[in-house]
Amino acid sequence: MVAATREPAPYHAEVAEGPPARAAWLRTRDGARIRAAHWGCEGARGSVVMLPGRTEYVEKYGLPAGALVRAGFAAAAIDWRGQGLSERPRGNPAIGHVRDFADFQADLDALLAHLTAIALPRPWHLLAHSMGGLIGLRALERDLGFARAAFSAPMWGLPLPPRLRLTGWALSALGSLAGLGEWAVPRPGRIADPADAPFEGNLLTTDPDVFARLQAQVRAHPDLALGGPSLGWLWAALREMHRLARIPAPDVACLTFLGTDEGIVDPDAIHVRMASWPGGRLEVVEGARHEVLMERPELREPVMEAITAHLGG
Repeated sequence: MVAATREPAPYHAEVAEGPPARAAWLRTRDGARIRAAHWGCEGARGSVVMLPGRTEYVEKYGLPAGALVRAGFAAAAIDWRGQGLSERPRGNPAIGHVRDFADFQADLDALLAHLTAIALPRPWHLLAHSMGGLIGLRALERDLGFARAAFSAPMWGLPLPPRLRLTGWALSALGSLAGLGEWAVPRPGRIADPADAPFEGNLLTTDPDVFARLQAQVRAHPDLALGGPSLGWLWAALREMHRLARIPAPDVACLTFLGTDEGIVDPDAIHVRMASWPGGRLEVVEGARHEVLMERPELREPVMEAITAHLGG
């Protein structure tokens, strides 16, 4: 693993609304500069490594970090390359871009090296959301030492009808191979990013307070905001989902949550994966949208209690 620099990095505690955190700049094996944060817990019974989704950043995870610390876990999270305060494409910093999802594994390796260096309490568990769920599934396939895993609306598929799926493959592949990988993917339909969308009909959460909190974070710190995905990101995501759909379920106890009003990732892909996961369990949350971890308190709190019970088992 790559040794972390442990150079202090900024952390916007005033918008995170979580327990105190410490952030650091890390350097990946291919030279990318990324940001990570961790939340301590005195007498912790283990640690939870949180893998965020596309567009996300460590401050967004202040709420779940607080629930984990109260349950007796230390926690950590990462800004993936290309988002948050981590290194972004020079030509268009607002585009969500990656050439290959293997690059995210390099980010994760740097994070785990850092957590080893600071002796974050073991055992380590995985909590992965959306795009982080795809990265997390690959991490479990790589057997990086996670004792247990939990997923929230993992991006194991995208809800594209067959015609659009074929178009997405062709457009993203041809564009990437032609040197246009950093061009934005056309975005039909509703916008998921809270910075650009009204609360009414949003795809993320039914909790207006959470939605307002997410908007306030990126308005206070515009450098955390991110635009739509690139053609390169789409091609990389489609390739990784295709590959991972064909691997057997990892030998790790797994709990996955999915809202009945999911509109960003493909519920069918989640049902198929969990049906073939020995020791895995899928919980469907009635009335929840994509951000199951950041839903209304009556939905969010039972989910976090189930996750901490599972990870502590």
